Amino acid sequence: MKKYHVYGVGNALVDMEFEIEDAFLQTSGIEKGVMTLVDEQRQHELIAHLDAFEGKKASGGSAANTIIAVNYFGGNAFYSCKVANDELGDFYVNDLLAAGVDTNIGDGRKEGVTGKCLVMVTPDAERTMNTFLGITETFSVDELHQDAIKDSEYLYIEGYLVTSETGRHAAIEARKIAEKFGVKTALTFSDPAMVEYFKSGLAEMLGEGVDLLFCNEAEARSWSGSDDLNQALESLKSVAKTFAVTLGGKGAMVYDGQRMIEISPHPVKAVDSNGAGDMFAGAFIYGITHGHSFYEAGNIASLAAARVVSQFGPRLKAEDHKDILGIVLG
Repeated sequence: MKKYHVYGVGNALVDMEFEIEDAFLQTSGIEKGVMTLVDEQRQHELIAHLDAFEGKKASGGSAANTIIAVNYFGGNAFYSCKVANDELGDFYVNDLLAAGVDTNIGDGRKEGVTGKCLVMVTPDAERTMNTFLGITETFSVDELHQDAIKDSEYLYIEGYLVTSETGRHAAIEARKIAEKFGVKTALTFSDPAMVEYFKSGLAEMLGEGVDLLFCNEAEARSWSGSDDLNQALESLKSVAKTFAVTLGGKGAMVYDGQRMIEISPHPVKAVDSNGAGDMFAGAFIYGITHGHSFYEAGNIASLAAARVVSQFGPRLKAEDHKDILGIVLG
C-alpha cells in the first residue's frame, strides 16, 4: 500500500484573481485566454492598474490546485515546489499545510521573491493569466523527494514546467525516478501556449510516453496539428497509454487504454474558467486511485469542474468535494 495516491511537481504561484472587462486586456496589450510570462516590473505595473478591481488571493499553480483537490476528495498527496523566504512564501506554505498536503518546502527556504500569477477573468468566464515566476523559475531536481515519489501511485507533472530549463529537467528526472520504481506517470499540457511554443520541451518531458495525459480540446488539436478532433484524439495514443481530454461545455472524452468513453457535461452558468482543468485532473486521479472506473472518474471530474466554473476562484471548499462524490456515486 503506497503512502500517497499522487506526487505532484509544478510551479508554486500565489494566484491573485480579478474580475475585469475585455477593454482592460485590450488597452493593456494582453493576449486573451492564455498564460503569458512577464517580468516583475510588468507585473507591478498591471497590479497598479488592477487595484481598481475586486481581487482575491490563494496558493496556486496548476498542479497545486490539482493536488489540493485530490486531498479534499479524501486522497493523500505530496507536492514538490519552490517558494521564497518572504511573506507570500509563508502564505503559500500555510495554505498547502491547511489543505493537508505534504510538501518539500519548510523552514529552509531561500531568499528571493515567491512567484505570482495575475488571473484576469472577463464576463464570458475566460481566464487570462500573466505570470511572474520568481523563485519557482529555479525549481530543480534539488526540490524532488525520491522516497515520496517511490511511495506514490502516480507522479503528476505540470506542463508549465517546460518554460524553465531547470524545471523541465526536474520534470524529466521525476519521470525517470517514477519509471524506475514502477510508479505510474501523468502529465498535463496545462495551456495551449505551452503546446504551441514549447512542444519539443513537452516531448522531452513525455519521454517514451506517460501512463495518463490530461489536456483540453485546443491543446489536443495543437499537439496533433489537426483540426479534426478524432484525429487529434488518435494522435494522443502515441504519447500516452490513457488520457482525458476536456471539451468545455461539451463534457470530455477519456481513453482507458482500450476504448474511448464519452463523459457528459453538467450545464452551469459559467462565471470563471480558471482552475477547471486542474480540478478535472484532481478529481479524475482521485477516482482512478480509489477503485473507480474511467467512466466513474470522468463523471466525478466533470461535475467537479462544472462546480468550479460556476463560481469565482480556482478551488472549491473542502466540504463541496464530499457532496460531489455523493451525487455521482450515490
